[in-house]
Amino acid sequence: MRIVASLLVLILLGFGLWPYYGVYRLDQAIAQTDTASLAPLIDLSAIRANYKRRVTNNVKEIVPETTPDPHGVMTWLGQNLERLGDAALDQVITPTWVQSTLREAITKTTGQTPAYLMAGIDFAFFESYNRFLIRIGDLGQQPTHVRLTLSGTEWKITDIITSGPLD
Repeated sequence: MRIVASLLVLILLGFGLWPYYGVYRLDQAIAQTDTASLAPLIDLSAIRANYKRRVTNNVKEIVPETTPDPHGVMTWLGQNLERLGDAALDQVITPTWVQSTLREAITKTTGQTPAYLMAGIDFAFFESYNRFLIRIGDLGQQPTHVRLTLSGTEWKITDIITSGPLD
């Protein structure tokens, strides 16, 4: 029984440390000049979907869903903004964008160049068993949040929440 309990504690400890190893790998990949080592650590479709959700929510605040004329200019504008938003997100959100966004957040927080993720992290812990949140910068000082999600056996970036106009 003691061996089983010790084994269970070791497994839990390993699972608890696992995302921190992913953060270490991210730190190494962000410091590289190319994005080849960073690309496998990113889920671009998830990042795009999260940004699309935020953009769509902001568009709905500007362009009302119900208008007096269902074929009017405001309805047309809202529909086309969503369509154009998808194309724009596909072009903008790339591994290079992820790398530069994280480097800028780290440099803003630490003032270091080159940017080292470990130096900029103010908080890193589980949101749930398969989601891990990293905060770059102090809370209340426009931090950048990086959400990692367990995908198979890898922790991947699935969202980057900056303190910009869309967040």
